[in-house]
Amino acid sequence: MVSLVFIAIMVLVAVFAYPICPDDSTDANTSIVELAAQKPGFSCLLLKKEKMKAQNISAFSYLLNGKPANIEYIPIRNYKLTKDSIHVNHMLDENITEPLSFSLAQISLNEKINEKNAVEKLIIQRTFWLGTDRSGRDVLSRLILGTRISLAVGFIAVILSIFIGVMLGAISGYFGGWPDQFISWLINVIWAIPTLLLVFAITFALGKGFWQIFIAVGLTMWVGTARLIRGQVMALKEMEYIQAAQTMGFSSFRIITRHILPNVMGPTLVMAASNFATAILIEAGLSFLGIGVQPPVSSWGLMIKEHYNFIITNRPMLAIIPGLAIMLNVLAFNLLGNALRDALDVKGKI
Repeated sequence: MVSLVFIAIMVLVAVFAYPICPDDSTDANTSIVELAAQKPGFSCLLLKKEKMKAQNISAFSYLLNGKPANIEYIPIRNYKLTKDSIHVNHMLDENITEPLSFSLAQISLNEKINEKNAVEKLIIQRTFWLGTDRSGRDVLSRLILGTRISLAVGFIAVILSIFIGVMLGAISGYFGGWPDQFISWLINVIWAIPTLLLVFAITFALGKGFWQIFIAVGLTMWVGTARLIRGQVMALKEMEYIQAAQTMGFSSFRIITRHILPNVMGPTLVMAASNFATAILIEAGLSFLGIGVQPPVSSWGLMIKEHYNFIITNRPMLAIIPGLAIMLNVLAFNLLGNALRDALDVKGKI
């Protein structure tokens, strides 16, 4: 139940990622180079400088893609207001600043700013709860958006693998003969190829990208499901109620879909949970190797790739935090799979 609650929270985080993110720009890609590789809990003042006119976007578009990055954030030590200008000490480093001055009309393009509301509209206090990466982006926001990639890859990969595996396993186990021989040969061939190498081959054939990685992972994980379903169907087709259905002249399609597959849903659900965890690991590995999702899209594996060399410096959390996220999600799905196996094991309860 703890794993199920954790997964439900992750799903909600993935769906409502942009409203939750401190940086709700597209892909949380707002870079503040002066604040690169800051420790968790770092806080500073930021001056908002608008780069372009704001665009009107729908609520659905915002939920899906976030806001266009039309604001430049300038880290400052302090500020001073005059009638129509703002003077700040721009923070270049921990101990280095430079004076800058902006007119209020120059820094705000979307609404009129005056001396009374300038501080409220232009100056914000930002706390980076998990620090910033080497490009000065908010790690917490990138981590939240990475949840989308991992869960989306897992979901689509499970749908593909379960659909292909159940279909081929049911055909092989029910009909036997040459369909069984061919599908069993195909299973053995693909089973003999290491999963990661097979994913590499499919990825190189389809190209690098967001959707390609989903398909590549899904097309390599159906083998275990097919073997399991084949064995279950071979046992079930000898049962008396299946023989009775055949005697009554029911079609093979009806017998498989209405009488056999509902009875193998238990093992299928357990396999789906296991495949979900495996898909998250494979996606992280591919992104770490640079052939998964591509920047600036946020992925946990990509975050580790960009910061793994920080482990031996004074900023190890940049690589440890996404690693912990991967570990907790894989653990949750594995524990859920074990719980489903125990709950759906009717024979074990007798």
